[in-house]
Amino acid sequence: MNMFARSVSNVLKGAWKAFRTFPASLGCALAFAVVTAIRIQLDWPQQEPFNFLFGCLHWAFALGAVFSLAAVTAAQSRSGTARASLGANLLGAAAALATFLGLYFFGAQNPLASGYATVSSLAAARVGAAILVSLIAFIILSGEPDGRAGFASSLFMAHKAFFIALLYGLVILAGASGVARAVQALLYPAMSEKVYMYIGTIAGFLAFSIFTGYFPDFHKGVSDPRRETARRQPRFIEVLFGYIMVPLALALTVVLLIWAGKTVLGGMQVSFVRLSAISAAYTLGGLWLHAMVAAHGSAPAKLYRRVYPVASLFILVFEAWAVVNQLRDAGLKLTEYAFILVWVLAALGSVLLLLQKSRAHRTIAVFACVLTVVSVLPLTGYHALPVSAQLGRLETLLTGEGMLSGGELTPAASEPDEAVRIAVTDAVDYLAGASDAKLPAWFDKDLDRSDVFRAKLGFEKTWKQSESPTEPGQYLGTYLSLPAGAVEIGGYRWALNPQEESGKGEGPVTVSGDRGAYQIDWTASDRGVPSLRITLDGQTILDEDLSAYLGALFEKYPPGQAGSVQAAPEDMSLRFETAEADVLLVFSNVSVTVDTVNDTVDYWVVLRDLYLKENP
Repeated sequence: MNMFARSVSNVLKGAWKAFRTFPASLGCALAFAVVTAIRIQLDWPQQEPFNFLFGCLHWAFALGAVFSLAAVTAAQSRSGTARASLGANLLGAAAALATFLGLYFFGAQNPLASGYATVSSLAAARVGAAILVSLIAFIILSGEPDGRAGFASSLFMAHKAFFIALLYGLVILAGASGVARAVQALLYPAMSEKVYMYIGTIAGFLAFSIFTGYFPDFHKGVSDPRRETARRQPRFIEVLFGYIMVPLALALTVVLLIWAGKTVLGGMQVSFVRLSAISAAYTLGGLWLHAMVAAHGSAPAKLYRRVYPVASLFILVFEAWAVVNQLRDAGLKLTEYAFILVWVLAALGSVLLLLQKSRAHRTIAVFACVLTVVSVLPLTGYHALPVSAQLGRLETLLTGEGMLSGGELTPAASEPDEAVRIAVTDAVDYLAGASDAKLPAWFDKDLDRSDVFRAKLGFEKTWKQSESPTEPGQYLGTYLSLPAGAVEIGGYRWALNPQEESGKGEGPVTVSGDRGAYQIDWTASDRGVPSLRITLDGQTILDEDLSAYLGALFEKYPPGQAGSVQAAPEDMSLRFETAEADVLLVFSNVSVTVDTVNDTVDYWVVLRDLYLKENP
């Protein structure tokens, strides 16, 4: 019990010490928590006008908290004077202020339908990149000034601090939430659920304080006995890494080597998206694990340190083949862009590990920072380079078909070959969905809509047939939405939404007309196929399900090929005519998901409005 009490006491003392060592970092974290509490207090209608302001503040304080850690650590470990530490804290506060001003004046994206702006995805990505670089810099700087401790030990120390802080934070959250639940159940049943959100915010702030307080004294020339303790790996960690994670990584290496052999004999037979996910997990996870076991003396760890760099380079050769084929078929997109960055990092890391052994970890971390910065720069970033590549691909295709000349787009005189139609559809959908993309004047922003595509280019959208539509575990889907714009409803007398009323438990909707009382009932099957039944004074005049409509719709937009599409307005509407009345259904969203393993099809239909008129 005394040991436990001392452990808790040391953690709390470290958290208090963090306020004196990293005041700017903890100040930013506290400000982040305050902004979060304000957002919790305000309901969405009240918060929405300030959403952009709150977003700017959140990102600015997050960067300020992490950047201050790196700046103060650099000042302490390289200078050690009080003036340097003060300057570093002021620099951290200045970084938060500069980030806020940059986001507020230059980081807004196009207003939403409500008219309120939000922080653009590109601006958020750039601040996120700065946070990641600051965190890696903090880990590097937390090593000994002469580099004796090595990057691997500093990386483990950061992991150790994170999980200790996470554990304490979860205990605080669970305990305080339990007390609040008891108060709500026994004393104050009307207590707001927001109380639990406030508790989570406070627990998060305290966990960050514990995280920063765990680190030893980094002052130059100071020998803190906690430094070696913080960097030392406990026995159970050595067992976890050396005898569990290393064998798993070696098993994955064998799988990928077998895949490479099959690729040589039978060609590439796995989807690029799946390959990119597996490759990223293996390469980035492999580099991380190599750093974690850099000082281990166990046989599995030694084997892994020898095998990983060589096996990784061998596998990377075949991954390069895969990305070259993908670029030839579909051009550079975001997935391919991210894959290339990971590939470059893994290739360089493997080479450095072969040449420099464990001394390479710090260089690999620095190069990861470089690639992170490159990924958000104006010309080479994820938002710019893939767009430029796809735009060049589309211009080449259209020019070759005589559809683009002098910056003017004209419909095709005759339908192009299927391969051209597929490539044009693919490029158009990517460009139309790219955020923060700078597109030429001839590219209509609604070109991804089927009706606009057909009018501008002179042919229907065409998607590539899936080569393995029944691959085990694969879900195929199409997600259609109604584009913004007016829908012609002339002549209809009533507008209602029986789907919404049924969802509220109010049952059928009744409308009183000249012929009598119409009762409109909207139901859906277990698979989501809606049915519409309308009675007039108790007599059924319409009883239809939408299975035929959905079948025809998804024959035009095949699952697994169309993806997310803004469909033509005529495709998102359905009309029924009877002797007594005419009905027009307009849908805002319609989607289908096919489970190829269990051979099931599920639909999701969102009715925007039902329009009804009586016939004479």
